[in-house]
Amino acid sequence: MPFDWGGNVSDDIVRAQWNRVRGRLRDEFGEATFKSWLNPLTLAEVRNGQVRICVPTRFLRDWVVTHYGDRIRSLWSKEDASINAIDIVVLPTAGLKQANGGGVATAAAAPMVAARSVPAPVAATPDPANANDEIGAPLDPRYTFDNFVVGKPNEFAYAAARRVAESEVVSFNPLFLYGGVGLGKTHLMHAVAWHIRERDPKRSVIYLSAEKFMYRFVRALRYQDTMAFKEQFRSVDVLMIDDVQFIGGKDSTQEEFFHTFNSLVDQGRQIIISADKSPSDLQGMEERLRSRLGCGLVADIHATTYELRLGILEAKAEQMGVEVPRKVAEFLAHKILSNVRELEGALNRVVAHAQLVGRDITLESTQEVLHDLLRSNDRRITIEEIQKKVAEHFNIRIADMHSARRARQVARPRQVAMYLAKQLTSRSLPEIGRKFGGRDHTTVMHAVKKIEELRSLDSGFAEDVELLRRMLES
Repeated sequence: MPFDWGGNVSDDIVRAQWNRVRGRLRDEFGEATFKSWLNPLTLAEVRNGQVRICVPTRFLRDWVVTHYGDRIRSLWSKEDASINAIDIVVLPTAGLKQANGGGVATAAAAPMVAARSVPAPVAATPDPANANDEIGAPLDPRYTFDNFVVGKPNEFAYAAARRVAESEVVSFNPLFLYGGVGLGKTHLMHAVAWHIRERDPKRSVIYLSAEKFMYRFVRALRYQDTMAFKEQFRSVDVLMIDDVQFIGGKDSTQEEFFHTFNSLVDQGRQIIISADKSPSDLQGMEERLRSRLGCGLVADIHATTYELRLGILEAKAEQMGVEVPRKVAEFLAHKILSNVRELEGALNRVVAHAQLVGRDITLESTQEVLHDLLRSNDRRITIEEIQKKVAEHFNIRIADMHSARRARQVARPRQVAMYLAKQLTSRSLPEIGRKFGGRDHTTVMHAVKKIEELRSLDSGFAEDVELLRRMLES
């Protein structure tokens, strides 16, 4: 029985359109990706400018909407200009009857799970509140304050970002966020932008990378349109520049950014900057710009702790609607230490494998799926390595790590080494104590607590400890 396609379009035309869309998706994304993610898509109906596509699982729906929804909508709009939305819905495979292998459903009696719509672009006059979207980069809807998992390494940066987002007046200018790759800087910046737009849609916000800022400036110079460039960037309420380290050594771009920075500050407009290092450590930056970047509030994001990694995994699994066994989450939190992106990527792989092959998520399947990633993260850091690196950094003898000396210039580095041994190795507290001249486990506990306290109070000391950690992990 032919499907009702909404009145004017025959089955054959719709099937041909759908087959062409599938063919282009296969060409663009490759055979492997197409088979894994796009082949299970089944066309259900086309009605009143709306295309409904079915997928067998909730996880697959969320993945397709996030990674391929916009492209499907764009390709279908080229086939039929009247299409204004794509709905991805969950319909169990058992409820579908494939027609001619073309991925078109001819009957659908099974209940559908709520749809996720991928709206088509509106050709009408753009909303003035979002007029700056064309200048900046798009915001990721997943990156909100609600989805940000807070722990000790990022609680200060989170609190500062939240204050800026909720404040009617400029609290800190600029707010400078810095930390290693994949620790949450971009997430916080997107969250601030979303929150400001939600609270006051009339406020103009531009978010873009430093690289894109440089590209737009060079383009303005090329087309002799620098006045329009200046007006665009100096008339916004909130300017957000991500990864500012990329304009290091670009003198002309730094000059323009410096003047844009000054103009916005003079007008009382908010500036938010992110980088991989603190302002004073940025390479290739003019001294006056480094000084400007550091004159507001500088908030760093430390490497994740085990507790934070576990919290992130649990939150991510909840968002995906997937039940991940506790022992699997704990295993990943112990093994994937580098950054949050790699941690979330590991969970995505594990869940995708379980969904696609129809197996439960187990510790054994996790180890099998992530064997390459686990091997690269499995470099064993020894307590002896830690002692050597810390001794070199603080210019003391390795023998001092085992001695009974209590002078501060020796005791503090020894405590740092104990702290890093606890963070970077799987050794127990008594084992660590024995490696430091036969000390008791309570001494190690005191050292860990003391270093955590000093890190929260002294940003310079925190940077020292973080530097040592990165050197040991590299």
